[in-house]
Amino acid sequence: MSRIDEALRRAAAQSRGTAIASDSIPEPAGHDNVAVLAGEPFPADTGSSVSETPVAVNAAPQGRHDVFAEVGRPRTQPAPARESLFERMDSRLAEKVVVDRDMQPASREQYRRLAAVLHDAQGTDGVRVVMLASAVSGEGKTLTAANLALTISESYQRRVLLIDADLRKPALHNIFKLDTASGLSEGLKSGGAAKLVVRQISDHLWLLPAGRPNSDPMAGLTSERMQLLIKEASETFDWVIIDTPPLVILPDANLLASMVDAAVLVVRADSTPHHLVKRAADAIGHKRVLGVVLNQAQVTHLPYGGYYDDYYFAGSAEESERS
Repeated sequence: MSRIDEALRRAAAQSRGTAIASDSIPEPAGHDNVAVLAGEPFPADTGSSVSETPVAVNAAPQGRHDVFAEVGRPRTQPAPARESLFERMDSRLAEKVVVDRDMQPASREQYRRLAAVLHDAQGTDGVRVVMLASAVSGEGKTLTAANLALTISESYQRRVLLIDADLRKPALHNIFKLDTASGLSEGLKSGGAAKLVVRQISDHLWLLPAGRPNSDPMAGLTSERMQLLIKEASETFDWVIIDTPPLVILPDANLLASMVDAAVLVVRADSTPHHLVKRAADAIGHKRVLGVVLNQAQVTHLPYGGYYDDYYFAGSAEESERS
C-alpha cells in the first residue's frame, strides 16, 4: 500500500473504530509523496487586516507584462527582512507559520519536505504552477499554501507568486494583513482594461490577492485572461502557487485544474471522509496529483516523530542557544 493511500485511509476514519472504505485512490503517476503536518486551518477574518497601497519598485522579476503591472510592494515599508516577516503577519498565526521561531520544528520540516518534492518535480517534469486543493472547507488548505510559498521563497530563495483564486471566500490577504480593495477578481472583470498589481511580501515572495468576494466567479476563471495570467506568471516567477476553493463543494477549482502543472491535496486527519477525497482526486485528475498533505496530524504519529523530537531538533535547539 502506498503512503498516499495510507494517508487518505487515515484521514477517512472520522473516529476510532470507524470503518474505512475499501476503494483506494490511485497513486499519483511517478510520485509517492505525503507531507504530514501538525497545522490548523486559518482562523476566520475578524476585520483587523491592514490596508496597504502597492507602488512600483525596481526589484520586479524580469518577464512579460501583458497582464501584470510592475510588481509592487507595500508603501508602508520596504521588503521586510526575514527576521521581521512574521511580525507583519496575522498575530493569530503564532506557531502556525514557518517564519515563526516558535513553530514546532517537526512541522516546519514537513513543509521543507513538501517543498523538496516540488523542487524535484520541477527538475524532472518541469512543474512550475501548482494548485493547493481540498475536498471540503476547513482542511487548512490556505495556511498550507501560505507556508509552502514561504518555505520555497525563504529556504530555496526562489521567486514565488502566491495567488488567491478562492474568489468566493478569499483568505490569503488576512494572513499577510493586506486590504481586499483590488485583486484577481477585479482584474478578471476588467476584460484586459487594467493590469494586475501584485503585492511584494518579502524579497522572493509576491501575493496576488483575490480582491473583493465574488459570488459568481465562473466567467472570470474560464476566461482567456485567466489563462494568460497563469501563463505569464509561470514565465515571470520561478513558482506559482494557487490557493483554490474546495473541490467537492464548488466547480471553481475544477476549472483551474486544467491550467496548472500539478496539484497538492490537503486532507484533514481524522475528519475528511475517504469518498470525498477520492472525488476530489478524480476532479483534479490523478496524473496531476503530486502528493497529499495530511493536516492536523499529531507529530507523535509520524513514523520518525520521536527521532525528530528527542534527538535531531533537541540538538538544533542547543546549537541555537549557543549562537
